Amino acid sequence: MRRRNLKLERRIARERIEILMQLARDVFPRDRALAKRYVELARRIAMRYNVRFPAGWKRFFCKACGSFLVPGVNLRVRCTKQRVVFTCLECGQVKRIPYVREKKARKNAELKGEEEV
Repeated sequence: MRRRNLKLERRIARERIEILMQLARDVFPRDRALAKRYVELARRIAMRYNVRFPAGWKRFFCKACGSFLVPGVNLRVRCTKQRVVFTCLECGQVKRIPYVREKKARKNAELKGEEEV
């Protein structure tokens, strides 16, 4: 019995996820259903091969309904004091992403700039 090459399988899975997400982005203006199907396939590949979804693509799909998200078309983006709020306009799912770390870094950079002067 032959052993599976897990590294090779996971590398191929990552490549296929990348290709499917690019296809979803390209086909979205013409056919939203097909874009949703591409996202669904990419997520299934990621789950089957236990591969983390690429960080660049994580915010481009709704985890609840699986639709490909494009700001202004089917995604509302709002910035509050401490977080960015993404709302899927197809199912109403809300995703909140904090940005406290960035604010602290900016504040520390401003303080360091004042000390040097």
